Amino acid sequence: MSDETKRDVTRSPLDRRRFLELGGLSLTAFLAACGSDGPQWAQGLLAFAEKKNESVEQLLLKGGARRYAKRTAKDAGDKFPSYFISDAVPVWNESEQGKWMLQLAGAVKKPMSLSLDDLLKLPSVTQRVDHFCVEGWNAVARWTGVRLSTLAQLAEPTADATFVDFRSFDNDYHESWDMGSAMHPQTIVAYGLDGQMLGPMHGAPARVHSPVKLGYKNTKYLTRIVFMPARNGGYWSDQGYEWFGGT
Repeated sequence: MSDETKRDVTRSPLDRRRFLELGGLSLTAFLAACGSDGPQWAQGLLAFAEKKNESVEQLLLKGGARRYAKRTAKDAGDKFPSYFISDAVPVWNESEQGKWMLQLAGAVKKPMSLSLDDLLKLPSVTQRVDHFCVEGWNAVARWTGVRLSTLAQLAEPTADATFVDFRSFDNDYHESWDMGSAMHPQTIVAYGLDGQMLGPMHGAPARVHSPVKLGYKNTKYLTRIVFMPARNGGYWSDQGYEWFGGT
C-alpha cells in the first residue's frame, strides 16, 4: 500500500458492509469505526451500539459456518493490497535479530517457541477466502497455514484463557481477539499465499488470517500469540475502531 493510500486509510476508514447491514445501529457503528471516539455527548450511545454489534457478530459466529469466496470471484493475485505501519516494509533480519520464532505464551500450560520449519511440519490447510477491509473492499486469495486451534492444542491454554493477543514486529502492532473467533476452523497462522511462501509485503514469515475478521484484526509479521484471561485493545482498536471487528 502506498503512503498516500495509508494516509487515506487513517483518514477515512469505513465499514460499508456493516453500515448497510445493521439497520438502526448503523450511524453509531459508523462513528465508532472512523478512527475517532466521537463527540463526548455520544460516548454512551457509541458504547451501547458497539456492544449490540458485538452481540450480533458473536451470535453469527457461534454457528461455526465456514466462509469461502464465490467460485466466480476473481483472485486478487499480485494486486492483493499490502499494509504496514512501519516507515518501510518490515523484514525480519536474521543476522541482526536471530532466527525468527513464533512464541505461544501467556495463560498456557506449555509455553513454547516455534520456528517456521516447525510450523511447516504441522498439519496445514489451504483456503480460498475473502479478505474484508474496513474501507469496504474485499480481495480473494488462497491462504495456507496452520489452524490456530492446532497451535492451542500444543500450548494448552488454561481454563481462564478467554482472549488471544496477536503481536507483531511491525512497529509493535497488535490486535486482540475473543477466543471463539481465534478457535474458528478458518483462523490460521498463514505462511503461504496463492501457492507461494508468504512475502514481506504481506506479512512474512507468518501472519494471522481469517475470513471471520476484518483486515485490521489480522495481524501481519507475527512474532507472539498471547493467551489471556482479560481482553486488551490493539493498534486500531485503541483508536476507535470496533474491537470485535467481525465480518
